[in-house]
Amino acid sequence: MIAIVDYGMGNLRSVEKALEHVGGKALVTSDPAQVEGADKVIVPGVGAFDQAIRELRTRRLWDPLQGFVRAGKPFLGVCLGFQLLFESSEEGQGAEGLGVFRGRVRRFRFEGRGTKDVGRRTWDVGRKARDQRPATSDQRLKIPHMGWNTVTYKKGRCPLFKGVPDDSFFYFVHSYYADCTDRGVVAGETEYGVGFASALWGGAVFGTQFHPEKSQAVGLQLLKNFVEL
Repeated sequence: MIAIVDYGMGNLRSVEKALEHVGGKALVTSDPAQVEGADKVIVPGVGAFDQAIRELRTRRLWDPLQGFVRAGKPFLGVCLGFQLLFESSEEGQGAEGLGVFRGRVRRFRFEGRGTKDVGRRTWDVGRKARDQRPATSDQRLKIPHMGWNTVTYKKGRCPLFKGVPDDSFFYFVHSYYADCTDRGVVAGETEYGVGFASALWGGAVFGTQFHPEKSQAVGLQLLKNFVEL
């Protein structure tokens, strides 16, 4: 059973439906005991870092999640759930995260800069992946980073990316990015004004800044790989 952790901040149903589509047996839950007893855990999330920490603590989910990581069972953080794996964030009151990976979550700070500062992997947002074309130099980077962008693999062959071509497009929606200080756990990188870690892999813990459940065929393949771990 895969527990999708409900702490009041996430597109839980879309994750559940995507898992069911690829043959996974999933349960949306806020019950600490069900989280502890699950075979795998997914922590999705949309919203503020500090509020998420408060909700996890209030709902008595913080300790079960830390215990789950220590137990070495497969864990996947998505979007905000990805950011919670780091030590801290600039967002809100600067709450401390789960500290699974070293580094800090930082806000994009390039309002008004053109895409010529971005490099080759910045793309128009709001289109399906097959319709993507490079952004032109007179366009401006916007916050949040929202739309399709590529992920370049950086750590061998992460099991989540089995059957997924390098530089595939995934769907992003975020205003903060991971400044990961441990290069050894960076499984994928993306560029949007700066290069940032967009996928992590350390032991049985995985994280994606992008939304696999919104990323069409490649996202479903990634979730299928997680189900089959």
